[in-house]
Amino acid sequence: MTQLRIHSIETLGANDGPGLRMVVFTQGCLMRCVYCHNPDTLDPQGGQLVEIDELVQRALRQKNYFGKNGGVTVSGGEPSLHRVVLAEFFRRLHAHGIHTCLDTNGLFLDDELRALYAETDLVLLDIKHIDDEHHRRLTGVSNATPLAVADFRERSGQPMWLRYVLVPGWSDQPEFLEKWARHFAAFRMVERVEILPYHSLGAHKWRHLGLSYALEGISPPSAAAKQQALDIFSRHLPKVILR
Repeated sequence: MTQLRIHSIETLGANDGPGLRMVVFTQGCLMRCVYCHNPDTLDPQGGQLVEIDELVQRALRQKNYFGKNGGVTVSGGEPSLHRVVLAEFFRRLHAHGIHTCLDTNGLFLDDELRALYAETDLVLLDIKHIDDEHHRRLTGVSNATPLAVADFRERSGQPMWLRYVLVPGWSDQPEFLEKWARHFAAFRMVERVEILPYHSLGAHKWRHLGLSYALEGISPPSAAAKQQALDIFSRHLPKVILR
């Protein structure tokens, strides 16, 4: 039997793709984003192993609630760590007519990832900063592969949404917001861009795990900062949502 290591499952989520969705949060991530609100998902050996059969059956029980636009989203952690298993999971869901969505940081681009993307109806791709140095500061890794993943998805002719977390002092620099928006302005397969204002709701998890929280004392972006980001993105991109 094929198993997937997961952290948790959200029933009928409304914030991770179109419509109402069953959201499966996988366990493990190689990025170390300073604002991560789920640090309990970072350990690749944490969570629990669940049979793919069980996840498919859970999705089928919820299918009537998905309606026209809903389906199943796999998030994390970082789901592409489990790309071989997820390709099978998504194939199984497609056999039952269930829409598939992957919420990813784009840290992998190999044949196994391409096989998963072929089974993914919609990719939610987090491009956390357009400047490599700032991206490394935010996440601990380069932005080269995430940008290559965006290019690959664009060339595939399959849809994606882009996501950007707006953190005061870390990812709200106007010159880089402009550069980010211009970079993606010509992408035809980007159906939507979501600006996600930073919040500190996950800070207590870092403290509970005995970890240092790099953004201690940082407040969420002001209304003016959020509007500035929205205005910059909207000048270049067709559909921008401020969440």
